[in-house]
Amino acid sequence: MHPFPIPVVGLTQTLGPGSQQEDETLDYLPMPHAMRTFQTPILPEPEDVREHGEARAWLGRLLDLARKWRPGMGALSLDMSGLSEADRKLIDQVLGEGEVSAQVAGESGTLAIQESVFAGVWRLRGRDLEDNAFADRVEVGDVPAAVGLAARAGQAAPKPRPTTPGVINAPALLAEVTERVTGHAAESHILNLSLLPFGPEDATWLDQCLGRGRVTLLSRGYGNCRITATGVARVWWVQYFNSQDALILNTLEIVDVPEVARAAAEDLEDSAERLAEVLEWIG
Repeated sequence: MHPFPIPVVGLTQTLGPGSQQEDETLDYLPMPHAMRTFQTPILPEPEDVREHGEARAWLGRLLDLARKWRPGMGALSLDMSGLSEADRKLIDQVLGEGEVSAQVAGESGTLAIQESVFAGVWRLRGRDLEDNAFADRVEVGDVPAAVGLAARAGQAAPKPRPTTPGVINAPALLAEVTERVTGHAAESHILNLSLLPFGPEDATWLDQCLGRGRVTLLSRGYGNCRITATGVARVWWVQYFNSQDALILNTLEIVDVPEVARAAAEDLEDSAERLAEVLEWIG
């Protein structure tokens, strides 16, 4: 498995005129949900795995964690740094690459996250500013721990700025976000920007007031879903694109982590079953 890039999409490039569908059919678009289908990884031959006892034992511990996880639990972690390079490559081959990628940027380095083909099983690699590894592990859970922690570490409320020419609807949206994050801290809320007049000036001003956070995610289910944490805790900019990379749904979500980036409990149950089948296959 290789490091992956997360495309950073300028909000002003995707929210302006021509980026939204103007016909009324948009009113009837359902909210997309993650479509997770199991894709069998290209497995090594059983005899090749038997030569790697440490990798086989590690996969057994991973299966134990997948069976142990329950809704409401935090992510369960399994370190890989003690394994040989050959064992790590074999494990990465078994895990494959799933639909969701993430990047958590910090002052001292970046944590790259890739969901495996087993939904809810996440491969994490961290590199510091000198390109030295500081994390090499797998986590089992609905969302990696670092994603939720970074998203909650933002500022408590947006920082209003003087309006500029062309800004029309963004101040009302900012007021709604502020009211929601300060008065309804435990509640989730979605603002559908696709159904509103929302020009590039509005997008630029609102983006500046909210700021940028440290988390970016890409979910490849129905087309692409690009999820960017704002600088305000629990506020995310979520953009859905079709297979032609045209923006079809543009929202602000006030939630711990958007649902499209999470693995459901049923996903993890299925992943445990699939992992068991893989271990049975490789003996």
